[in-house]
Amino acid sequence: MTERARAEGRAGVWSGSWVAERLGVELAGDDTLTGLLGLALRRNPKRAHLLVSNVLGKHVPQSPAVVYGHGVALGRRVRELLGAEAAERAVVLGYAETATGLGHSVADGLGPAPYLHSTRRPVTGVARAGGFEESHSHATSHLLLPEDPALLAGDGPLVLVDDEFSTGNTVLNTVRALHERYPRKRYVVVALVDMRSPADAGRLDEFARDIGARVDLVTAASGTVRLPEGVLEKGQELVARYETRAAEPTRDSPVGEAPAPTSSGSVAHVDLRWPDGVPDGARHGFTAAQRDRLESALPGMAERIAEALPTDARRVLVLGFEELMYAPLRLAHTLEQTTDADVRYSTTTRSPVLAVDDPGYAIRTRLVFPAHDDPADGPGERYAYNVAGAGFDAVVAVVDSAADTPALHTPDGLLARLAAHVPHVLLAVVPSYVPHASERPPMLPEPLRGPDFSSYAPDEVGWLLQDLSDVTLEAPTEEREEAIQSGGAHYAESLPVEYQPSEQYQELFHAALETSATRLARAVGAVTEIVLAERSPRPVLVSLARAGTPVGVLMRRWAQFRHGLDLPHYAVSIVRGRGIDANALRWLADRHDPADVVFVDGWTGKGAITRELAAALRDFEVSDGVTGFDPEIAVLADPGSCVRTYGTRDDFLIPSACLNSTVSGLISRTVLRADLVGPHDFHGAKFYRELAGADLSPDFLDAVSARFPDVADTVDAQAKELLSADRTPTWEGWTAVERISEEYGIHDVNLVKPGVGETTRVMLRRVPWKVLARAGAGADLDHVRLLAEQRGVPVEEIDDLPYTCVGLIHPKYTRGATGADGKAVAL
Repeated sequence: MTERARAEGRAGVWSGSWVAERLGVELAGDDTLTGLLGLALRRNPKRAHLLVSNVLGKHVPQSPAVVYGHGVALGRRVRELLGAEAAERAVVLGYAETATGLGHSVADGLGPAPYLHSTRRPVTGVARAGGFEESHSHATSHLLLPEDPALLAGDGPLVLVDDEFSTGNTVLNTVRALHERYPRKRYVVVALVDMRSPADAGRLDEFARDIGARVDLVTAASGTVRLPEGVLEKGQELVARYETRAAEPTRDSPVGEAPAPTSSGSVAHVDLRWPDGVPDGARHGFTAAQRDRLESALPGMAERIAEALPTDARRVLVLGFEELMYAPLRLAHTLEQTTDADVRYSTTTRSPVLAVDDPGYAIRTRLVFPAHDDPADGPGERYAYNVAGAGFDAVVAVVDSAADTPALHTPDGLLARLAAHVPHVLLAVVPSYVPHASERPPMLPEPLRGPDFSSYAPDEVGWLLQDLSDVTLEAPTEEREEAIQSGGAHYAESLPVEYQPSEQYQELFHAALETSATRLARAVGAVTEIVLAERSPRPVLVSLARAGTPVGVLMRRWAQFRHGLDLPHYAVSIVRGRGIDANALRWLADRHDPADVVFVDGWTGKGAITRELAAALRDFEVSDGVTGFDPEIAVLADPGSCVRTYGTRDDFLIPSACLNSTVSGLISRTVLRADLVGPHDFHGAKFYRELAGADLSPDFLDAVSARFPDVADTVDAQAKELLSADRTPTWEGWTAVERISEEYGIHDVNLVKPGVGETTRVMLRRVPWKVLARAGAGADLDHVRLLAEQRGVPVEEIDDLPYTCVGLIHPKYTRGATGADGKAVAL
């Protein structure tokens, strides 16, 4: 579809004129009817023409405010019809797949009514509360699977919502089945348009008399479709002719089958941080309380989408997935309200419709891709209409986790088909709601402890993690880097191969530990004293695994040494972009006062984890209603000036940053992957028992603890000075990272790792591009220089660098890339 064609479509050409002219189909009725509906053709033995709604958000991308507004307005009319008292007792039922979002919007307009929509996706263990047939549909079986069996059993009004009321058969089948099982006195049928023929118009009243109930009808517009004799056969012949043209396209063919272009856009993930316990839709019911929690979370989720979109994206499509219509609609609506982008909304569909690139036809283009949610009725084609050629700068594809399968990511899958026509594609995955998933298990597991998990003594730390030691998670560094930067994987879904230090490197570690142990002891003492003075007299130390865990152990040892306190210490997982382990927070809240919890980390770089923790705790308050957790992290060193609670703001070598598991109790970095970590599981990690011979964890802890008596007086003075000082974060680290990112042409702050600790991680776990070192930096960088030499990474000395060093991850990494543009050097 060209820009000119789209402009012609806006200039007043009715999107049903192409079908009307060729088949003699007439649309008669309200003046608003042609604005609400267009016409298209489909291969269907029962009805060749298709009424295409312009305001439903299914086939035609539309402003989400328009889509949501139509549904809410209908709901308000139902409320006026029923009256406040009856509306309070009403239940709303919508139809899959097309009207799931419309029904939910009607429920929002009606008030606090619970909502359920039918589904074509059976769920193991959920009993059917009913089912019915949709006679003219291409896929007929509808299931009703409410989580609460009593949802449909009340005596209040039942409000049934569909996109169009054409023959009335669907509604009659539904009411007949439900009334036999759950009889009630009143039904309200809601539709965008009433398109019944005169012959069908009286059937609803007659049916109502037969069952002894009142049945009202509320619609936005009404009319009829006049079909000439032989229209079905004529329409089928027309579809067959144009489908043949699609199979053998010519340059001048009007068929809207989207061609395969020569270039492809990018695909990336955006983590919505969907509120825990809120269903992805109303397949199993949706309550007023769940609606309130969703409303509270929508601004944050829309903000995360906006942050992930390219800054120059002006025209954005939020694309839902079949029955998953309401969640993407509300995300799109909030995005539309909070950004300057021209936001549109539509969804993918099962419905096969002919595409013809003509301004007088409702379906201009279609993308075809395989089903990607393992449907119960077997594999098949799925479609996205009017997306290709529509001028979108970005598409946000929203699917539920049951549909986030390998088929979604194949070269002919939905994401690839979108990326072939749109420069930027974001994938947002909403957790598929499983009935009773919001109910917590009777007891979360107790923490893992050494020696069964980690080489630390059992009283030093309890790990709120699950043991994944028997799972192969390691991948080559270069392979991981390419997958992470391409958007094909998140860094927490795999592990780097554990770095095995050379003899020379181990010597550097021991030398660094010898020279820095006293300095480390002072910093440990100072930060612990600040915590005891300002945060809690008996804090619960919760280290962020794994870099924070050695620091948490040392802080616990200082509290014992100096004050005789036996502080509890746990380690939890936090993942950039995905937040902190919510189950770990629940475990902590069940056993301790959240106000006593002090989160501990090793150091700050640019403050990304500081921000991540604050956002995650806000989301947790919304999802679980638990308050009191303080997002302020206590760190050994704060060179980025990101926190108030620290031992020092100097950027110096913390020897625990030099190694991976062999200085962290033989524990891997934490893992968060959907097939391994369920909704009631802690995040995972591995215990590398086989590396026991190389374990330096006790050496590190003991070397620093041994200096405690020597630094006690100095710590008292240092802590007193810090307690009286202005420790307000300046975030100068973040500012420096943004500047470096632009100066070096990287344009991604996540690839700039400031400070000695973060630079070391880059050298050990990622694909480094170069190291920036402060001119004159001494022994603190000996190990970095050695690693750089081993990996062939250049070290640039910079005069005014605010950190001792900064590690730059290879931007736009692909195997063979060398520069910030991701291109290999031409030989």
